[in-house]
Amino acid sequence: MTSSRRLRRRIYNLVGVNVADTPYGVYNTLGYLILVNCLLTLNNSSMPGPIENKAAAGISYFSPAQVPPAGSAAIPQSDGTQPPKLFQPFTARGLTFHNRIGLSPLCQYSAQDGHMTDWHLAHLGGIAQRGPGLLIAEATAVQANGRITPEDSGLWKDSQVEPLRRVVEFVHSQSQIIGVQLAHAGRKASTVAPWLSMADTAVAEFGGWPDNVKGPSNVPFHANFPTPQALTKEEIETFKKDWVSAVKRAVQAGVDFIEIHNAHGYLLMSFLSPATNDRTDEYGGSFENRIRLSLEVAKLTRENVPDNMPIFLRVSATDWLEESLADKSSWRLEDTVKFAQALAESGNIDVLDISSGGNHQQQHIHAKPAFQAPFAVAVKKAVGDKLQVGTVGMVGSAELANSLVEKEGLDFVLVGRGFQKNPGLVWTWAEELGVDISMANQIRWGFASRGTGAGPYLRNRPRSDKI
Repeated sequence: MTSSRRLRRRIYNLVGVNVADTPYGVYNTLGYLILVNCLLTLNNSSMPGPIENKAAAGISYFSPAQVPPAGSAAIPQSDGTQPPKLFQPFTARGLTFHNRIGLSPLCQYSAQDGHMTDWHLAHLGGIAQRGPGLLIAEATAVQANGRITPEDSGLWKDSQVEPLRRVVEFVHSQSQIIGVQLAHAGRKASTVAPWLSMADTAVAEFGGWPDNVKGPSNVPFHANFPTPQALTKEEIETFKKDWVSAVKRAVQAGVDFIEIHNAHGYLLMSFLSPATNDRTDEYGGSFENRIRLSLEVAKLTRENVPDNMPIFLRVSATDWLEESLADKSSWRLEDTVKFAQALAESGNIDVLDISSGGNHQQQHIHAKPAFQAPFAVAVKKAVGDKLQVGTVGMVGSAELANSLVEKEGLDFVLVGRGFQKNPGLVWTWAEELGVDISMANQIRWGFASRGTGAGPYLRNRPRSDKI
């Protein structure tokens, strides 16, 4: 029997025709017709209709839709297991982040009169394409004299909204999440970009304002820095009003969340620490007085953002003066724990970003991999599920990052220099942990295949056919 006759006989049997009772000629003709019909049906069912390269929704220009967002892990993985916790989503105030690896705010010292430039679009956009769970745009000044350098970004005037909105729109075109860190540099303002000097003042000739540097008290950070003028009560009220205006501009720019910069010796942090705050009014002296301005700023921020927008707060867990100035009062971990509990009870903050230091020239930092994680763990144990808590600083491997969330109980990690060196850090860490993740379509297809057969995930699970 020829192969064609065997195929016809098989099709006959499938459709219920009794071959034994059918004359050969009819059998041959019917088989042919049934075969043609089956092939046509199969062909028609497998042929796609017109194919559309769908656009990302809500974007003012064409950009291919990214579904799921780059950096999302397949759940379950290709071997049926769950991804490690580092690649599992987490949620704050209803906003879900697709993994627990975030870009720390990194000052670029590249703004023009506070306006972000194409450098910021390239810096943040290139990382956003490759899938962090969240991005935080750099410290953005709420007042002109609140910049660290003359080239810092700002939101103290309306014209600065559009450059930020442009960056935000690109990040959203990638289905990614971005916030902005609002800040006032306080007594560390009017300095020069760090590649020029780590401790020199920006003079008026080159855009600085050394005669208009403010702080809680007249305590300079460094001998080469300007001596700050203590803020008056009226100036504190003006600062709070300007903070609110900057919050509103950030919301107008479309950010997904706001981070309050309450760390590293900048204005709000310098109010917290008795090493830098020697005021005698309601903003100095007792612990309750020293945290007052930070609590007020948190409340004002919450009152001026949508109900479903998370608010982050970065705080230095310690001044690192326990050894170098052991007899001097300073901000320590126990103070941070109390502060975190007060923030949790206020209901105004959703996420804490735990850093350290930067408040005093005589700090003695014990730097090592994840050296700030123990501070974050202590805070997390104190606040429990009331706040999401993350760490930052020298988190240099996927294994270390995953252990911080999976074993130590933190909710996320932030990475700065790692992303500067490798914008594809999320992908690198996925490979290190053997996690199947998605990537931007324009990047992914070259490592997978044409068409949709391979699905949206890059397979990084160990497999026998890898060489």
